[in-house]
Amino acid sequence: MRSEFAWSLLLAALITLGTGARAGETGASPADGTFSGQSAALFTAPAPTEARPAAPAITYSNQWLDSLPAAEGGDDFACLAEALYFEARGERVRGQFAVAEVILNRVDSALYPDTVCGVVHQGTGKRYRCQFTYTCDGQKEIIREQRAYSRVAKIARLMLDGAGRDLTAGATHYHTNAVSPRWARSFARTATIGAHHFYRQPGSQTKG
Repeated sequence: MRSEFAWSLLLAALITLGTGARAGETGASPADGTFSGQSAALFTAPAPTEARPAAPAITYSNQWLDSLPAAEGGDDFACLAEALYFEARGERVRGQFAVAEVILNRVDSALYPDTVCGVVHQGTGKRYRCQFTYTCDGQKEIIREQRAYSRVAKIARLMLDGAGRDLTAGATHYHTNAVSPRWARSFARTATIGAHHFYRQPGSQTKG
């Protein structure tokens, strides 16, 4: 049975050679003892499935962000992009990524809601008792700087797609260096980036 199968393969290869497979197409000719073209595939293992390309390395610059395609997504994308715009658009790119890390670290923490929108809008409606000031400062959220929004939207997309969180060592909180909130005295400071200090809340282990 095995012999019949081998012969059928050989016969198929010979038919292929006789119907127009040209020597030299794959860099080998029949004269050197190898088959060329389609016939070679009959005697070689199939190529492994091509791995997905790795995500591009992050470059913390506006020029790099401008080179990326426009970003889009669903509710969590919209909530993260909005939060980055109102909370961090005046920061350098590294600082904007850092704020995104805080929001996603909260999503992963057992102490906070399970979605980006849930985290961003936790406490919204309670004046100055919300988690992100822009959601409860009494001012209407209007995006007027479209270029700045386009850039933070790309950051939001990258972070939701799994970009590394390497800037804040698991931070769940931040504040500007212009204030000194009481909670900061008992939280571990993990980083200072731009105008923000970053902290990790005690007990903020990940869900699961």
